[in-house]
Amino acid sequence: MHGTEHPTVEVRALTRRFGARVVLEGVDLALAPGEIFGLLGPNGAGKSTTLNILMGFLRPTAGSAALCGLDCTRDARAVMALVGHMPEEPTLFENLTGRELLSFVLSMRGLSSPDRWRAVGARVERLGLDAEFDQLVAGYSMGTRKKLALVAALAHDPRVLLLDEPTNGLDPVVAREVRALLEELAHGGVTVLLSTHLLDVAQRVCHRLGVLARGRLRALGTHDEVCAQAGGAASLEEAFLALTGRAEAP
Repeated sequence: MHGTEHPTVEVRALTRRFGARVVLEGVDLALAPGEIFGLLGPNGAGKSTTLNILMGFLRPTAGSAALCGLDCTRDARAVMALVGHMPEEPTLFENLTGRELLSFVLSMRGLSSPDRWRAVGARVERLGLDAEFDQLVAGYSMGTRKKLALVAALAHDPRVLLLDEPTNGLDPVVAREVRALLEELAHGGVTVLLSTHLLDVAQRVCHRLGVLARGRLRALGTHDEVCAQAGGAASLEEAFLALTGRAEAP
């Protein structure tokens, strides 16, 4: 947490089971306004489940999750107005152009003003999406889809941004631009929670990190703190392998 600010994301004793399988168990987390937080972990660690609970898509089995003081399950509709979300593999309307899809997103949120379109257009140009903006989404590569999904997630100026592998599949120039954009958003007070396998991305842009393995938060803190919690690991990669390897050992 930065200073004494109230958390914009707060998770307490969060637990989720699917039948007898425990996917999350007793996770506690609090993120401040303007914080970029990286949620790390191997496949099946519980990262996507955490994001889905924060989005109101899943109910926790036990514990609670809140965004900006709103319960993610009970107040799911109000939460959706405050959060932007980009999944790892965005599902988009294939029979629309990029421009038509963003027009639909803005109209659904009642935001189709010239000023809003100027802001959207600036991000379209910044992320190099303008050349394909009037082409059908069906022909977009995964990288182009992710750029469009990010612009759509930011269209309503959310207070919290939840991103699953935001730079995976992007070329290095655009990936650098996305990182710079996230830093600017955080500087403006947006809380960014990103789930990623790319440790160099996490180390480069995140203020704090959490390592999930088998549904438990194994380490939490700055890069140096996570390394210390992993037994004094010399690098984030060593810390990650130590923390997740112990958790997955027979």
